[in-house]
Amino acid sequence: MHKWLWAGLLAALITSASYAQLSRPLPADGKLGELAAGQHPFPLLQINNEVVRLAPGGLIYDRQNRSILHNQLPESSPVLFVEDRKGEIARVYLLRPEEFERLERTLKR
Repeated sequence: MHKWLWAGLLAALITSASYAQLSRPLPADGKLGELAAGQHPFPLLQINNEVVRLAPGGLIYDRQNRSILHNQLPESSPVLFVEDRKGEIARVYLLRPEEFERLERTLKR
C-alpha cells in the first residue's frame, strides 16, 4: 500500500515539475517592444516611446500568463504585442527575460 502511495506521489511531482518548464504559447504575428506604463490613462499605453491605444476587448497578460488590468502594469517591461486591423493593440504579453531573449534571437533571423 505504502509503495503505491509513494510511487503515485513521486509521479505527480515529476509530472508537475515538467509542466512548469513548458513555455507558454505566444503569437507568431507579434512584435517586440518595451512597455513604459503608468503615465497614460486607460486605454492608452506607451510602447517603444509611442503612445498607442488598447483595442476594445484588448487583453494584457502578465509573466505567468494571467490576464491583468491596465492599472496592474509594471513601470517598464519587455513585451510582445499584437495589433488589430485598425492598428490598435489587441493583446499584450509581458515577457520573462528568457522569453524576450528567445524571441529576439528568433526575430533577428
